[in-house]
Amino acid sequence: MADTPTFVLIHGALTDASVWRKVSDRLQRAGHRVAAPSVAMRSLDGDARYLRAFLETLPGPLIVAGHSYAGSIISHPDALTPAVQALVFVAAFQQDAGETPGELNGMFPGSLLTPDNLRFRPYPNGQEVYLRPEKFAEVYAADVDPAEVAIMAAAQKPFDPTILDGTFNAPATWRTLPSWSVVPTSDMSIPTQTLRWMAERAGSIVTEVDASHAVPTAHPDHVTNTILDAAKGISD
Repeated sequence: MADTPTFVLIHGALTDASVWRKVSDRLQRAGHRVAAPSVAMRSLDGDARYLRAFLETLPGPLIVAGHSYAGSIISHPDALTPAVQALVFVAAFQQDAGETPGELNGMFPGSLLTPDNLRFRPYPNGQEVYLRPEKFAEVYAADVDPAEVAIMAAAQKPFDPTILDGTFNAPATWRTLPSWSVVPTSDMSIPTQTLRWMAERAGSIVTEVDASHAVPTAHPDHVTNTILDAAKGISD
């Protein structure tokens, strides 16, 4: 087991680590170690520092997968440890130096993460963002069972909108690490055209899936297989 990678699964905005439940189940039933921590989503720098501290507690080698906004976290040059050997971006930002998640999401048309579909609530240090529950399926999870969508909408993990302005100055992690990318072709949160552009720029090995943004929930087999492909890629 010493040379077997641990898979670290990082959730993005509007869902917590439960978005990885089906993928985690498949990986664990196959005998793999899995960790799926929760991130605060209050600042990109803070989330990157948190992830690095978490990774420092795990035995290597590590393969880190990020969904949605978590792609920005795992792209951050301060987020990873030397034990990380590969990255998997799942419907996720592949952010580079000088960019922000908000800018990337607006590169091409198609995102329904628009103000009229969002709900803002105050919290002690600012405000946080939710999707309106009646819009959750359309924007995030159109191919997920309606009963499960209702649970996801009720259990949203909100984000501070300032994370969309988060940036960094050093080269992104994917510039030196091998990467894989799962691109949903019916993504209404991050436009598919944006996901393709980022994956091509990074030189990622791409798997396209006819799926919504909630691809880890809707199509866990595709996501699991891509993560296992990354493990095979580093072993080869």
